[in-house]
Amino acid sequence: MVVFAGQGDARRSMALLWRAEGTAGARTRRWPGPKPALSVAAIVDAGVAVADADGMAALSMRAVGERLGRTAMALYTYVPGKSELVDLMYDQVLAELPTDYDLTPGWRAAVTSWAEDTWEFYLRHPWVLQVSQARPVLGPNEYRALETLLRLLYATELSSAVLRRVAGALFHFIRGAAQTVTESRQAAASTGVSDEEWWQARSGMLTEMVPDFAERFPLLVRLETEGAAPDPGDSVPYLEREARSTFDIGLTVILDGIEAAIHQGR
Repeated sequence: MVVFAGQGDARRSMALLWRAEGTAGARTRRWPGPKPALSVAAIVDAGVAVADADGMAALSMRAVGERLGRTAMALYTYVPGKSELVDLMYDQVLAELPTDYDLTPGWRAAVTSWAEDTWEFYLRHPWVLQVSQARPVLGPNEYRALETLLRLLYATELSSAVLRRVAGALFHFIRGAAQTVTESRQAAASTGVSDEEWWQARSGMLTEMVPDFAERFPLLVRLETEGAAPDPGDSVPYLEREARSTFDIGLTVILDGIEAAIHQGR
């Protein structure tokens, strides 16, 4: 499931994201009775809670209203619709990402810490990975997250033209590795079949139906034989272990490439 940001009314969405003065629903509205007043912040918090617990597919104005003890109609005074809510949710959770990294040990250590924090963030909020990057939200925390990484990368003294692509490569790489983990977990939950069970059932059929598999795909067999990550003997599923190994080794290679570019420039 892919969700495109920025599908609601552009002016109202941007005003809500940046908490512009005079935004409809930006102020808390008072309701009679013992129930607390609603607010944009409360609605966004409830939306995040729904998505964290049940995934993006479960997100609706009705589901958010039920979590708040309200009807869906009661929310529209504050947030125009689900499209605007997704934008607000996405930008809000990005505020969890740290912004202060110590560059004293050098840019590489700082970028490594940033990458680890970003990886953990995606696993904590897997629905974020379903928000397409084709249409950015353009909210304050989205810009703050990018500004944080750029501060670390500019310490390399590489040109802006290079760093523009390096920043993109890092974000795409971490999102891709984290997405493998989250989709693996979703697949097991949705189908009731674990990764191990799925692979065991089909790998055996490959041997049976393609007896000359090794001759047809020798490099693939070599890669699986020589390059597979060792089984640590714990309960971590195979694809999650592979994704984590990909993250560790891939990040090292990317950072090595940045260092090579620095030395080449010098």
